Amino acid sequence: MSLNSTPSGERIHIGIFGRRNAGKSSLINAITGQELAVVSDTAGTTTDPVSKAMELLPLGPVMITDTAGIDDVGELGALRIKKSLEVLYKTDIALLVTDSLIGENDYDKEIAEKLKKHNIPYIRVFTKSDLAERNDDKQTGVIYVDSVTGKNINELKELIASTLQLKDENKRICADLLSPLDTVVLVVPIDASAPKGRLILPQQQTIRDILEAGAISVVCRDTEVKATLEKLSVKPKLVITDSQAFGRVSKDVSDDIMLTSFSILFARYKGNLKKNVEGVKTLDTLSDGDTILISEGCTHHRQCEDIGTVKIPAWVKKYTGKDVNFEFTSGGTFPEDLSKYKMIIHCGACTLSEREMKYRISSADEQNIPITNYGIAIAYINGILKRSVKPFDEIYSLL
Repeated sequence: MSLNSTPSGERIHIGIFGRRNAGKSSLINAITGQELAVVSDTAGTTTDPVSKAMELLPLGPVMITDTAGIDDVGELGALRIKKSLEVLYKTDIALLVTDSLIGENDYDKEIAEKLKKHNIPYIRVFTKSDLAERNDDKQTGVIYVDSVTGKNINELKELIASTLQLKDENKRICADLLSPLDTVVLVVPIDASAPKGRLILPQQQTIRDILEAGAISVVCRDTEVKATLEKLSVKPKLVITDSQAFGRVSKDVSDDIMLTSFSILFARYKGNLKKNVEGVKTLDTLSDGDTILISEGCTHHRQCEDIGTVKIPAWVKKYTGKDVNFEFTSGGTFPEDLSKYKMIIHCGACTLSEREMKYRISSADEQNIPITNYGIAIAYINGILKRSVKPFDEIYSLL
C-alpha cells in the first residue's frame, strides 16, 4: 500500500463467502480486474483469505477479501472456516456466492443467518450464469453474473453501492469539538516503543482531522508539555495525549483546558465510548485469580516495555492490589467464547474497521463480559477519567 493510501480500518470492507468451487475466486478477479486469486476446478483452492485494497467506484476506497469455502472439510478445513468467519466479523457488506447450476443449500443458509444476526448487509450472487438461464431480482439483493464474460459485473458493483449504507461522513475523531483556528496540542512520547521516523496511525489521523476542521495542531513530547503551553499566546482548546503519558500530562495541563487521549477519541470514533466507560469500573471488583483479556487489533514487535503485555498488567495489579491473570490476543484473533474472562481491555483499534470493533464489543456484551480500552483504563487508574471525558456530556454524567 502506498504512503498516500487510505488506511485499512477506514476502507469499506467487502467479504466474499460461499461454498468451495462456487466461483468466489473468479468473482474477485472479475471485480478487481486482476488475477488476484488462484482459480481452479479443484475444490478448496483458496486456503487463506486473500485481500485487495482498491478504489471501487462509486464507493471509493474498499478492501475486498476472498475466503475459503464454508463447506471445507477435515481438521485444516475447520481452521479455514474459522479464518473465513474472522473476515465476516469485519465485513461491511458481504457477497454470498452460489453456483447457479447447483443452487443454495444448508451451508449458504447458515452463512446468511450469521450475516443477518450481525446486521451485515449482503447480496446473493449466483455465478456461472452463462450455464443457467435465470432472472435477476436486484430489488431483493439477488444478481446473476458470469465472471468469465463479465456479464453483470458492473451491475454488481452498482448494487453493492446501493445496498451499502455508506459510512457517516460527518463522523469525526475530534473536529466536531473544534472551531476554525482553535489550537490543539498533541502529546506524542518518543520512547523505545515508538516507531522510528514516523507517527503511529491514530496520531496521523487525528492531525488530519484537526486540519480539516481548520484548526491548528501543535505536536510535542510529554517531556515538553509544560514548556509548550507556556510558549502559546492563547490557551489551547484541547490537549490530546498518548495514554501512557496521561498521569504526567494531566499535572501540566490546567483544569480549564480540555484533556483527553487518542484512545478515548477512537473509542468514540469507531467503538462504543459509553460501554467502555461502564466496563472500566470492573477494575474495582476484581478478585485474586480473575483473568483479564488484553486484546490488540494489530500485530507488532513487542518491546521490553510494551504497553499491552507489560505496562497495563503492571498498572492494573498495582491499582487493584489483586493477583490477577492476563491473556493476550492480537491481530484478527478474538475469542468466540469469552466466559473465562472477568473483563476485556482492548487497544484503541486504529487498524480495525468500525464493523470489526463493534463486533468485538457486541460479543462481549452478549456474553456479559465488561469491555474497556487502554486509554480509558489508564485514565481511570490515574483518577482523571472524569476530566478526560468532560467534552462528552452523556459520558461525563456516568462518572
